[in-house]
Amino acid sequence: MMEKYIHTPITEEVAVSLKAGDYVYLSGTIFTARDAAHKRMIEALDQGGSLPITAENAVIYYMGPSPAREGQVIGSAGPTTASRMDSYAGRLLDLGVRAMIGKGKRTKEVADAIVRNKAVYFAAVGGAGALISKCIQQSETICYEDLGAEAVRKLEVKDFPMIVVIDTEGNNLYETAVKAYEMPV
Repeated sequence: MMEKYIHTPITEEVAVSLKAGDYVYLSGTIFTARDAAHKRMIEALDQGGSLPITAENAVIYYMGPSPAREGQVIGSAGPTTASRMDSYAGRLLDLGVRAMIGKGKRTKEVADAIVRNKAVYFAAVGGAGALISKCIQQSETICYEDLGAEAVRKLEVKDFPMIVVIDTEGNNLYETAVKAYEMPV
């Protein structure tokens, strides 16, 4: 496991350099979207429309923030359960999204799409939303404002802490970490 500092956009070269278990600190532009926003984006594509973000080498953070207190950029900004986006993730990865940030396991179909597209899945620490919010320097709602906390936001982050869970080769930290601690039968 290594500690790495990377910047967006995440290119294929950068994604390939990341390995399951690496600690990563991300700086640059990321987008937020949860299930309601994902549903709308896929519906727009199905109707011949386009995405509200540029997908190529983009990072999508599965997060719905709490309201910002006075003088703050954003409220608590912890990750949400990634599996809620699994039915949409493969299509977005095929369109060029390079990384996703959430918490929890992904389906085999999503893991296969990660490998196929040389992408990566990161986990942010659940329950640490207040601390994570300190890494967010700017927040701007860019579409689906009617969804409130589930609107798509553009965030500028600095040294956003994450762990690589699924890398471009399909190595999955949630599987390998368990095996490392299994007791022989």
